[in-house]
Amino acid sequence: MDLIHLADAEGNRCIVRVTGRFKPGDPMFHDTLHANVLVSASFVDARLDVYLSQHELDAWQQDLAALAPGRNACIGGDRGLTLGLHLHEDGWLSITVDDPDRLVAMLGARPDENWINDHHERVEQVRRTWPGEVVETSPGAYRWNTDRPTGRLDQLHVQ
Repeated sequence: MDLIHLADAEGNRCIVRVTGRFKPGDPMFHDTLHANVLVSASFVDARLDVYLSQHELDAWQQDLAALAPGRNACIGGDRGLTLGLHLHEDGWLSITVDDPDRLVAMLGARPDENWINDHHERVEQVRRTWPGEVVETSPGAYRWNTDRPTGRLDQLHVQ
């Protein structure tokens, strides 16, 4: 499922495609999502990995809500890759992909007018597909969130 999908007529694109939970069934990592970052332009064609926590999805949603010309939004960064967007006055986006020790690339794209609304819906789709099911009760201690009925908790076997 595409959390981010930015593309333009010139063939520039940046896609963050969530592929699933990082370690399903392991309370410490169950809510961490694995995603592929696909970046393509005339000078780069890359596929990188990023791991996203529920907190990072929250921050991404807040950044999108506050995004305006001259402002930035970013996702990732806690454990490696950072994807940053800068919205220009003329509607162009500067997209920066920074994966330490592997790739730093910046490309521009002019997305459709409704791209921010579309991306808010994408965040909600990801949350509906992979809802948070774990609570951190103290640093390093996790338990299943029994207050959130998902239909899946009874299928997980955790000791």
